[in-house]
Amino acid sequence: MSSKAKSWFARRSASVEVSEEDGVRSLHLGGDAIQSSIRLDRPDELALDYTRAMMAFLLFLPQPREALMIGLGGGSIARYIHQRMPETRTTVVEINARVLAAARSMFHFPAEDARLRVEIADGADYVAARAESADVLLVDGFDDGTQPPALCTQAFYDAAHAALRPGGVMSVNFMAEEKRLDAYLQRIEHSFDDRVICLKAADRVNLIAFAFKRHPRELSWAELKKRARLLKQIHDLPFEDFITGLKELNPHTRAKLKLHSAAAG
Repeated sequence: MSSKAKSWFARRSASVEVSEEDGVRSLHLGGDAIQSSIRLDRPDELALDYTRAMMAFLLFLPQPREALMIGLGGGSIARYIHQRMPETRTTVVEINARVLAAARSMFHFPAEDARLRVEIADGADYVAARAESADVLLVDGFDDGTQPPALCTQAFYDAAHAALRPGGVMSVNFMAEEKRLDAYLQRIEHSFDDRVICLKAADRVNLIAFAFKRHPRELSWAELKKRARLLKQIHDLPFEDFITGLKELNPHTRAKLKLHSAAAG
């Protein structure tokens, strides 16, 4: 088989598909859109730009105790947190048991332990029943490039705010060309008292929204840059690029980032 030829594995049950090309294995749910990827020679890295951008929450919350994630995919973000952040307990909510099976068999997803738990459940229902249970909430639920409507409602974002502890951060993955993106961002702003900023992934295909519960309205660039330097000692992530990207999309002064933006452009 040519290394450049796309080869489809016999994993097509219930629209859960796995492909491999040039040493990169990818998960697809319901179509060709890539939901998750892993570099087979460097499985511990985050292979996709959007997964790295979602981890920019570390600039605002470097050491969360409890992480709650909606949508497993191949498990790259949850695996990364489990491996690199030993003080963090992670719960992942995935609606499709076949996705979990694929993550474990094809994407090096680790077994559950005291710091990692997977629940097969509806993510919107789960969040609604977990008031003040998480320090960071990562929302990455997709079906062939489309977010489930239940993860974009005002009720969901209200529940997401309630599920975070004071000082918590929500990180939400959107497609940058999502037609209803402005409406979704306005809903998040409504739920989070206008404390919302945006960051485009390096490939410009995805846009990440960060929402904050009871954070200051402004954050010092000097403090964010200091955190970036400290985080680089632990994480192989482009924190300096994240800071540049935050300046691109969000209101700011020379000294401070303002936590208020619904920038979709």
